[in-house]
Amino acid sequence: MTVSAEGNGPAPIKYTPDRIKIELLAGLTVALALVPEAVAFAFVAGVNPLVGLYAAFFIGLITAVFGGRPGMISGATGALAVVMVSLVSDHGVEYLFATVVLMGIMQVIFGAMRWGKFIRMVPHPVMLGFVNGLAIVIFLAQLGQFKMPGGEAGGHGMAGGEWLPVPDLALMLGLVGLTMAIIWLLPKVTKAFPAPLAAILVVSAIVIGLGLDTRSVGDLASISGGLPEFHIPMVPLTFETLEIIFPYALILSAIGLIESLLTHNLVSEMTETKGGASKECVAQGAANIVTGFFGGMGGCAMIGQSMINVKSGARTRIAGISAALFLLSFILFASPLIEQIPVAALVGVMFMVVVGTFAWRSIRIMSRIPLNDAIVIVTVTLVTVFSDLAVAVVVGVIMSALSYAWNAASRIHAGVGVSKEGWKVYRLEGPLFFGSTTGFSELFDPQNDPDDVVVDFINSRVVDHSGLEAIDALATKYQALNKRLHLRHLSPDCKKLLEKAGDMMEVSVLEDPDYEIAVDYGKQFRPERLTS
Repeated sequence: MTVSAEGNGPAPIKYTPDRIKIELLAGLTVALALVPEAVAFAFVAGVNPLVGLYAAFFIGLITAVFGGRPGMISGATGALAVVMVSLVSDHGVEYLFATVVLMGIMQVIFGAMRWGKFIRMVPHPVMLGFVNGLAIVIFLAQLGQFKMPGGEAGGHGMAGGEWLPVPDLALMLGLVGLTMAIIWLLPKVTKAFPAPLAAILVVSAIVIGLGLDTRSVGDLASISGGLPEFHIPMVPLTFETLEIIFPYALILSAIGLIESLLTHNLVSEMTETKGGASKECVAQGAANIVTGFFGGMGGCAMIGQSMINVKSGARTRIAGISAALFLLSFILFASPLIEQIPVAALVGVMFMVVVGTFAWRSIRIMSRIPLNDAIVIVTVTLVTVFSDLAVAVVVGVIMSALSYAWNAASRIHAGVGVSKEGWKVYRLEGPLFFGSTTGFSELFDPQNDPDDVVVDFINSRVVDHSGLEAIDALATKYQALNKRLHLRHLSPDCKKLLEKAGDMMEVSVLEDPDYEIAVDYGKQFRPERLTS
């Protein structure tokens, strides 16, 4: 018997034995890739590696079960770790746990208020810049594995500034290249087994079998540990504590939701399915609340691991759930085996993620898209690399909005005609809003116009308060000359704006006999006298 899996794709996914095998193997691959990432991000935040691993487990499990996007992987991320480091260094890890709980509460509130839908306001050029920037960030993060351990200067054994000796570097590069070659070639032979997992197993067997001296997961840190224990953050329940953690929680919740929702959209595009953005916000928040109470560092969606999961064939919640459970089993039972996996194999997997994540077509289309869109793509990419994702997305959205406002402002113009009453009529074209008010005022000639002037909005609409102010200023000019200004064919929402304005608007608003019938417009005009 088969059961339809979640998702709104072109064809329902069935839970067949083959499908379950694909999901479990994809989950195992993701779990292996999660280990060095979680350890590395824990080092970045200045906390014990197990704090990162527990976060990856809890967040990965809860979002896989309750999230709005089957197939997406969440865990401890670098985007959040770089914000946490100052909090940990200044106040200690207990304040981090309290911040993660508050961060989760904020995310649940955002999701409950259905604010996740606003991710649709992110333009496509910003999405392209986001994936390109994140691909570069993932690539740069792997370069640390080719460098000497930094000791105390490098921070908990993280990579320092000097490259490995030439023999070690050559071996590392060779193993990375072999991993990438297997991932590229295996799908051409068979898709019955996830290529990233096969590459990890083959390269690990070669290294262990030949006794090659290369860096392994165990060289980063020990991942052995017990079951996570419930732990209430040991911080004073005072307003002073809230003053400390609130700014961090707000920034972390914003970065986490932005990265999660953009990854949500990317996975949806790749799998041609739909998911619930607000549901994902609630799941991310709930996951962070639980993580904070079990000694985890918090997290959000991980684009790299999500790409590994999707490209391994996973399409349901099974992969994410199994990845989290595999990760926990590594901590409890299999740490000696996992610690023998060569770092080169995992770096090779992540390099292939970089190749698959980067939107190469954005380079090809750069000369064929509008200049402002090209600038947005490049800007968002650079800000993502040199600052952080949240800032990059905000900058990109603002740039796109300003570009749109400028273009919309330049579209306002008017056709001029005469009505059957002999009144001069300005037929507006384009929206009247803050960006077009100057162009709007320049369309009229109060000194030379007749006593009655009509502004016809049948092809225009008043968008904001600036538009109302522009109309009021125009009315004042005509009234000063003892002339009357009439507004015609206002849309219902425009009329509401005027009603709210109250006494501010001292103009004669003509109520149209039938707003929906454009024939009235033709009756009022003498077409032969209409000019642009």
